[in-house]
Order: sequence, then C-alpha cells, then structure tokens
Amino acid sequence: MSAFEINTPVIRQLIVKDWILFQKQLALCVTAGIVALCLIGMAKGWSFYLGSLLLIIVLVSAACFSISTSMLVERKDQTLAFVMSLPVSPLDYYLAKLVGSLITFLAPFLVILVGTVAVILLTPLPDGLLMLALLLFGHVLLAYSVSLCVAMAVESEGWNIFAMVGSMVLINPMIMLIGQIKSISSHFEGDHVVWNAPAISILLTQLIVSIAVLLITGWVHTRKKSFY
Repeated sequence: MSAFEINTPVIRQLIVKDWILFQKQLALCVTAGIVALCLIGMAKGWSFYLGSLLLIIVLVSAACFSISTSMLVERKDQTLAFVMSLPVSPLDYYLAKLVGSLITFLAPFLVILVGTVAVILLTPLPDGLLMLALLLFGHVLLAYSVSLCVAMAVESEGWNIFAMVGSMVLINPMIMLIGQIKSISSHFEGDHVVWNAPAISILLTQLIVSIAVLLITGWVHTRKKSFY
C-alpha cells in the first residue's frame, strides 16, 4: 500500500471506537452546558457569573476529555500496539485520530455554541455580548487545536497535560486583553452586534491558526514511515 493511500474501512472503525469511548463524557458536557446556558439566560448578576464560569469549565472539559480519550488513554493502555497490527499506515492512524478527536470535540462544542448564540439573542442579555462569546469560543477552538497537535506529536504525558492546561488557562488573559480593546469591548453592553475590523481580524486569526496547526501536523505525519 502506498504511503498516501488510505484504508477507509479501518479508519472508520477507529473513529467509531473513539466516539463510543466519548459518549458518556459527551452527554455530561452537553447537559452541563445546557445548565450553564440556563443560568446565563436568567440575566441576573449572580446567575450570569455562575453560568459563564460553568460554561468555560464545560468547554475546557470537552476539549480535554476529547484529547485524553482519543490519544492519552490509548497510549497509557498501550493499545497502539494493537492498532499497529492492523493494515494501517501512519497516515491512516493520523486521519483516524484527527477526525475522531474533532468529531468528539466539535459535537458538544457546536451544540453549546448554537445554544449560546440563541441565549444571547433571545433573552434580555445585551446582544453585544455575542462578539465576546464568539471570541471566547474561537480561543477554545485554537487552544484545542494546539493541544491536539501536541498530543499527536509528543508522547510525553507531562508535556501533553502542560499544553492542554497552559493553552486553556490563557482564556482569562485573553478576556482581559479583549476588554482593553475599546473598539470591541465598548459594544458588549449594546443592543446590537457590532462586527468591526478588530473583532473580525481576531476571529479569522483564531480560525486560520487552528487550521494551520492541524495541517502542519498532518504534513509531518504524511512524511512518517513508521508510527514512531
């Protein structure tokens, strides 16, 4: 089999395996996300703060659960040796891990994202908060992409945990930094969503960098002749 040919049936089975392993965490994340959105939608000071905090915890947990279930636990349980016995190439394994991890993360991520947009636009909350929410979700997506690539490239569990925790902890400084950009933060309490150049630039940067790190990791894996 050529290094660039893919074994679709085996890749599909590996993706299904990751999905089955993540089902309980998925249900927990979605349920907790709904609770957080209900608190936010009450539009009270205490409930908004508590719901926002819970929402961030849920998003971070979804990202960490996805990576640990798909990559770290598999290495810890030494199931890679079994995978290597299958008719798969390093590229097949990379694609299975990439797609499987993205599905298990994006499923709760997108559900909570849609719910967040609906809560902001359909409740007494200022519609201007939508931009802050999108920037927050963009950061989580970027942090997840970086953490996933580190997990796929580095076998050290310590470095993987450091990458996950380090990237997610930057949420707080990111929110503070956005708060200092008056052209963005001045519209958070407004009745309309303002799509200005700084906000759009940050969102596009988050998306482009997320895709770039995944593509770079994929390029590295296509050059591998073995799993190590």
